Amino acid sequence: MLEQDASSELTPARLEEGRRFFAKPCDFILSASQPENFDLIGVDYAEVAFWGRSNVGKSSLLNAITGRKALARASNTPGRTQQIVFFNMADALLFADLPGYGHAKAPPEEVKKWNAFIRYYLKKRAKLRCVLLLIDARHGVMKIDMEMMDFLDRMAVNYQVVLTKADQVRGGDPTERVAETEAFLKKHPAARPHVLLTSSEKGQGIPHLRTFLLGLAEIG
Repeated sequence: MLEQDASSELTPARLEEGRRFFAKPCDFILSASQPENFDLIGVDYAEVAFWGRSNVGKSSLLNAITGRKALARASNTPGRTQQIVFFNMADALLFADLPGYGHAKAPPEEVKKWNAFIRYYLKKRAKLRCVLLLIDARHGVMKIDMEMMDFLDRMAVNYQVVLTKADQVRGGDPTERVAETEAFLKKHPAARPHVLLTSSEKGQGIPHLRTFLLGLAEIG
């Protein structure tokens, strides 16, 4: 596991570094639908993958982090993304937007195909530093999220849980959700111990997440 902790380095100066870094260009590279597409990426930066249930808010979070309105195409239709989409962040960090999991309407053969593709991706991307595992703060950890955590544990892939849609938690206080999620993470050896709480709509937690990602870029 990498030494950098998601709860560290939250000084004003460090937050400003994160803001400046994510004000730099972030460009689409390619959409990969099969393993051989990875050879076309053409860069070798530290890599971070965004993963979560369908409609958890991956595209919206990517847009919020980078300060773009349409870098990643957001959709209200779960399961729409069927490729791994790569972005070059400031010639220092590579983002990979993975297909959402748990889309019940997808044909079984399609689900099997994409599971195999994701497994290949996680095994072969040597510069993959962390998977951001996105979980909807309104619902907390669901059965399908547990299955993905177990999968990442077995693959020995480092992951950071990010709670999305914090502004939509019933009652307006997500503190209990954070505590129960962090307690759950103690059972998972590949998980980082602290949860990052975010709202793409309100900007909550975005500066914190930016500094975390900047740290991964610096590790290289």
